[in-house]
Amino acid sequence: MIELDGVSKRYLDAYAVKQVTISIASGEFIAVLGESGSGKTTLVKMINRLVEPDSGVVRIAGKDVRGEDVVALRRRIGYVIQHIGLLPHLTIADNIATVPRLLGWTDDAIRARVAELLELVGMPDVGPRFPDQLSGGQRQRIGVARALAAKPHVLLLDEPLGALDPITRLGLQRELARIHRELNLTSVMVTHDMVEAFTLADRIAVMFRGELRQLATPHELAANPADDYVARLVGLAREQAEVVRGL
Repeated sequence: MIELDGVSKRYLDAYAVKQVTISIASGEFIAVLGESGSGKTTLVKMINRLVEPDSGVVRIAGKDVRGEDVVALRRRIGYVIQHIGLLPHLTIADNIATVPRLLGWTDDAIRARVAELLELVGMPDVGPRFPDQLSGGQRQRIGVARALAAKPHVLLLDEPLGALDPITRLGLQRELARIHRELNLTSVMVTHDMVEAFTLADRIAVMFRGELRQLATPHELAANPADDYVARLVGLAREQAEVVRGL
């Protein structure tokens, strides 16, 4: 479904992403894991052309994304960010309806899709409310619903749960996993949380200083880390998991 073929991006004299190649299968959930400044967000933003690579090619379903109208491309890709970005002057229903309305859907189709998505995220009655009437976790659920409004096959998530408290975060991790499975999405999530990556992802792409250090399943990553950096991450993830089990 998604191919990043030798993509690189430089800012001034430094590489944000350097010669990264990843192939992501349809229906797969990939976590892009790394510390701040590792290039993980830049890498994922290349998929929907929020960042243009200096070299290399990004393909979706075999088509080079540079050959597509950028606005049309982004409307076909769900995108969820940490700070959500709901429009405060619009109701929740109208926030979710934004992209379908831009695409020219009928009013009946929009109403049905909004109702379907509010049910999907477990908030069927909040359509008439405004964003400031919801909790942070509720707004994040609506951010996911809005990203799914135009029925995308690809969902990008840029640290969507980073600002949430641990209990809310755990609940939304479960919701994301359920939604990914139910809708058969191809999902790519940026995170710096190792336990989150190990819990949710089919495979984990470990980034460090713009380079892809390893792409593997959680089991493979734990059993055979590619280098000392990956091994340290795995060790920290195990320590965090032990702490959680001991609480």
